[in-house]
Amino acid sequence: MFLAQFGNAFKTSSEGYVFMWIIALFGAVALAIIIERFYFILVRSNVNADKFMAEIRKLVAGGNIERAIELCEKGKQKALPFVVLRGLKRANESEQLDFRAIQNAVDEGTLEVIPKLKERTSYLAMLANVATLTGLMGTIYGLIISFAAVGSDAVSEEDKSRLLAQGIAAAMNTTIFGLMVAIPTLMAYTYISNRTNKIIDELDEHLVKLINLITGNR
Repeated sequence: MFLAQFGNAFKTSSEGYVFMWIIALFGAVALAIIIERFYFILVRSNVNADKFMAEIRKLVAGGNIERAIELCEKGKQKALPFVVLRGLKRANESEQLDFRAIQNAVDEGTLEVIPKLKERTSYLAMLANVATLTGLMGTIYGLIISFAAVGSDAVSEEDKSRLLAQGIAAAMNTTIFGLMVAIPTLMAYTYISNRTNKIIDELDEHLVKLINLITGNR
């Protein structure tokens, strides 16, 4: 019963249908961003940092930087291996150890990766807020219709009741639909942001250790 009535709110014969479709559009855009970000952060960029860096440190400590480079090449589509690869290549190319050159190579790789990790994520918070505000606009619109119907002398009592019911329905439907879009979007935004920050923190931690290891072995 509720789903049928809720579905009717999208029909052009329903008051506030414009707000419902606008919120639905925001929800569709948010869903597309969430799917893309989940794939990019959790699949494409994520790696078991401790396990990966343990193997890299083992190879570097043994003087086998070329093998470490090969290992990074296999996973260079992921954030940590991509940046580590930059530093290892610079270290392998230098006959004489240049700490600043290695640091610059790592910094360049990090600056290239971080914007890709954060790309479009901030839009989720914006879409959640706009969906909520659009629902609020629909609520106000529905209340205006309701008050106009009650205060009109040119409308019969029967029509007043009908318009009052339509206005309240529009107010409630847009409010709940805006929240239905906003709440999951905010939850996804928080999760994706936390996972992104975790990857960035792992980059900072392991890259410093790697540079110290390289400079200590050369």
